[in-house]
Amino acid sequence: MYGLGVGLEHEGACDPVAAVTSVSEARRRFAEICNRAAYGRERIAIDRHGKSRVAVVPYEDVELLEELEERLDLRAALAALKEAEEEGTVSWDDLKRDLGLG
Repeated sequence: MYGLGVGLEHEGACDPVAAVTSVSEARRRFAEICNRAAYGRERIAIDRHGKSRVAVVPYEDVELLEELEERLDLRAALAALKEAEEEGTVSWDDLKRDLGLG
């Protein structure tokens, strides 16, 4: 299963993961894996007990993921504001009273 280079298996051109390796192989070749991600822009999955558990990815991928999460959060916030405008809100005093807190 682990064959590209020694210990890194190529997953295919259409697969966003460039290679897969085991935890023990990743430990031995950590610097190489980091370089492949940083400079070769490869995504390398690390398996444990035959199942991918983590990945080493270019930092640009992390930044893109964070940007996408921020956009999703913004969409959710805008949807919540729209719902509050359409359905109204409850005052803090009313909420405390309804919950038996005040």
